[in-house]
Amino acid sequence: MAESRHAAARPLTEEERAYVARARDAAYVLYEGIRTPHRSCGIAIAETFGLPTRPYQALRKGGITGTGTCGAMRAGEQALGEILGDPDPTGAVTPALREAITWYQEAAARIDRGESPDTICNNLVRPLGDFAGPRRKAFCTNIAAEVAALTAEALVRFGGEPLPRITTIEETR
Repeated sequence: MAESRHAAARPLTEEERAYVARARDAAYVLYEGIRTPHRSCGIAIAETFGLPTRPYQALRKGGITGTGTCGAMRAGEQALGEILGDPDPTGAVTPALREAITWYQEAAARIDRGESPDTICNNLVRPLGDFAGPRRKAFCTNIAAEVAALTAEALVRFGGEPLPRITTIEETR
């Protein structure tokens, strides 16, 4: 346990900070939809880490209906599970996954929620007006980017090597 506290508290190396920044930038570009076609929040997270995107479609707009937890925030947890979880369906939660999720959830609780009392999609975006409008899109783009950065940092701190390759914008075209 002392080792995991150390992993959570130690400063990141320059290379690790660059990895986190690449994840943030990749998700930002994928969600923003200016340099490449827009992806939903969950799909932007999956694609950032080179994961199959199909299951992440269910996270769009807080579970399709807007009544669920922010899809980006859920996608960060799901990506950690895919990368750090035990591939054996009867296996226990791996220590790395437990530590990464615990750290991620604490860090994600500090993501800017605007006026929302919680992380329910509709509550997060309602004060921003039209769901297709620029204020909401900018807000959610920033959340997706921050989630990607936190997911990458959790992988750096608890995942060991090799780290998943970050998808670049050039690879999405």
